[in-house]
Amino acid sequence: MRDQGLPEPDRRLPTSPSGRTPQWVVDEALGLPVQPAPWRAPEPPRRPRRRLRGLLAVPLVVCGAVGAAVLTGTASWPWDRATPAGPAPDRSVPVVAAPPDRPTPGVDASRSRRGVPLPPPPGGGPHEFSLLQADGVAPVAYDPCRVVHYVVRPDGSPAGGEEMVHAAVARVSEVTGLVFVYDGATDEVPTPERAAFQPDRYGDRWAPVLVSWQTQAEAPRLAGDTVGEAGSLAVSLGEGTRVYVTGTVTLDAEQFPEILQRPDGAATASGVVLHELAHLVGLDHVDDESQLLHPETVPGVTDYAAGDLTGLARLGQGPCVPEL
Repeated sequence: MRDQGLPEPDRRLPTSPSGRTPQWVVDEALGLPVQPAPWRAPEPPRRPRRRLRGLLAVPLVVCGAVGAAVLTGTASWPWDRATPAGPAPDRSVPVVAAPPDRPTPGVDASRSRRGVPLPPPPGGGPHEFSLLQADGVAPVAYDPCRVVHYVVRPDGSPAGGEEMVHAAVARVSEVTGLVFVYDGATDEVPTPERAAFQPDRYGDRWAPVLVSWQTQAEAPRLAGDTVGEAGSLAVSLGEGTRVYVTGTVTLDAEQFPEILQRPDGAATASGVVLHELAHLVGLDHVDDESQLLHPETVPGVTDYAAGDLTGLARLGQGPCVPEL
């Protein structure tokens, strides 16, 4: 078995020497190395960071549709701890003895997808994937036959920060069809060497996605104008299909309050979180200003556009790999 750390993008906020309204920008993030294990593969080369600039202006309340669905009883909040939608785990999936460095194979696995992605827009749109399978065509993605668990470290969260994260998770879940389940708050401190398997803390399963708020002192990679970064870890059995099993999303605890104080701050902040969550599930930057995954923020683009939606829908159709 082997794994692979992935580089994923981040958003940046450069300050303006002239004192004018700062600009929100996106940049490449770093990979997510994990503790050494006998089955891990060498990490791929890290891509250079880019620093591009642009404005973000027109507000857009992303969570409106989600809230409406909940109020009408057609959906539940993503942090509800009810049994996730979709079929129950398939008991016919073989479960074998747990290895010491990773979960018991087959835990929480089903042989059918737990959700259905939104149909991509007609004609699609530009999109890129963070990592491809060995065929160079199919993207690496989370296993759609498993629940994607996530936890939030609330330390440093701005007012309304956790609700903003949950709303963004609900939006990603809606688009990809991936089922996310909130496991509650955690006191786990993010580290560059975060272990993908932490049985003492999270039990016999892959560690959940960790969403956290950190200061620049805690996370030097947030220094300067960086306001967030995200990444996921892919694993495989030998040369088999790779799937993401966990990841992290780190948001700047010092700069988010400043974002939220702007007239369009709620939409801007929501766009930042949506951008990072798209990277978490496997989307990369594109050189198209109409897309949220463009490395430069663009006025009015605070939700997923046609290319983003096309790529996210495809990432929700990854293979099921119950043997992991």
